[in-house]
Amino acid sequence: MVDVVVASDTTISHAHVEDLLLAGRVPWQARPARQTCRRRATLRYRLAVPVGGGYGCGRMSPACRTRRGPVGWRRCAAAAWSQMYWKKPPEGTDFVNPLLLPIVAIQGMRVRAATGVLPPAAGPTSGTAGEDTSQPPLRVAVLGESTAAGCGADTNDNAFPGWLARGLATRTGRSVQWQVVGQYGATARRIRHRLLPQLGGEKLNVAVLLAGVNDVLTRRAPKQWGDDLAAIVDGLTERAEQVVVTGIPPFDAFPSLPTTLGRYLAGRARALDEVSRQVCGERSLTTWISSVDLLPTDDPLFFAPDRFHPSASGYRRWAEVVAGQIML
Repeated sequence: MVDVVVASDTTISHAHVEDLLLAGRVPWQARPARQTCRRRATLRYRLAVPVGGGYGCGRMSPACRTRRGPVGWRRCAAAAWSQMYWKKPPEGTDFVNPLLLPIVAIQGMRVRAATGVLPPAAGPTSGTAGEDTSQPPLRVAVLGESTAAGCGADTNDNAFPGWLARGLATRTGRSVQWQVVGQYGATARRIRHRLLPQLGGEKLNVAVLLAGVNDVLTRRAPKQWGDDLAAIVDGLTERAEQVVVTGIPPFDAFPSLPTTLGRYLAGRARALDEVSRQVCGERSLTTWISSVDLLPTDDPLFFAPDRFHPSASGYRRWAEVVAGQIML
């Protein structure tokens, strides 16, 4: 059990509480909480986890120890709940209720332990859709993380690249040559420095970027995301006539994620999506496509067995939405 106590005011940043709770690779018992208790402090918290027969927790300053004690801590907790649920957060801020962070952390560790790692799609990483030879084919490339790599589908032809190519071929009546470069677990930083240089060949008509999920899971700052995204988009612009950036799927619709964890991750995803809109809006050859309304809540076939990645059916639906919004 984790005991978190926060004083009634919330003017101090909660980032340190997040770092304590969500640093995923360090055992909780090895991460004692720092205590910033002062007289009339604006933010206090105590993180306690079972260690042997007792509790390990952050130290309390002498002033707070003499003035409060167990009853005082309970009063602080009650005041915190009152403020967190009735006080409207400042406009434009990424507000996180620190009292929910232990639940987020526990759910995150459970999901990580229970979710298996799906292999990338097998088969060729390039192909052709359509049979029209009367005009030059469209050249399309897909770049990104595990969804670009086709995790959840058996082959790349049945994953996002293949369905995107068939959707464009049906829509335009032209054949489509596609290629894909993707990697499981890739953040925008890895895509920028490792995967983007692998895109070669002739000038592309369309380049599609699937990224952002791992940046949310690794808690990268919006500025870091924006810097890497801008570099990726600029690199794709040199290689393609048109660049398409898909939004981050809504985590609160993933069946593998508990409600509290899904809402927390969805909030972080919205912050990165807002940066994506700005980056794409500043570039005339780039289109940003939202993924918020993409996931069906009533279609169990949309997801792969891990209930996190799309299945072949899910990739088909996603690719058809993207293909319908590409300007050709």
